[in-house]
Amino acid sequence: MNSTVTRVLRILLVSCGAGVIAVTFATSGVSASTPLVLGTVSCHASMSNARPADYSTTDVRVTTFPRATVTTTAHYKTKNTVHSTTSNASGVAVVPYEISGATPGYRVIVIVSARSGSRTATCSTSFTPIK
Repeated sequence: MNSTVTRVLRILLVSCGAGVIAVTFATSGVSASTPLVLGTVSCHASMSNARPADYSTTDVRVTTFPRATVTTTAHYKTKNTVHSTTSNASGVAVVPYEISGATPGYRVIVIVSARSGSRTATCSTSFTPIK
């Protein structure tokens, strides 16, 4: 590494839509910035439908480590529901939740944990059932 890079004034972390973390170094005396890709995001969760109707199904979509054990816990008003699966070779897992009699208007928080060897990651998403 040259001496210019060691005089870092600012490091900017950017989470890109593709799930890549980039670091931009801004140094004194240098006008250009140098992006450095660090790797993929370790856990990201979203819902296929964040406002599912009663007696329908919504999926928790997870992007994490390839072939990771993925556990989701949905925190309903009166109970917690846990599902487990394994992510595919690309690190994607889809976990369906049947919405049967859930309290309409109550925001259900879904906590996701992923484990692959010694690597672990957590993230969350939510959905709110409607009538």
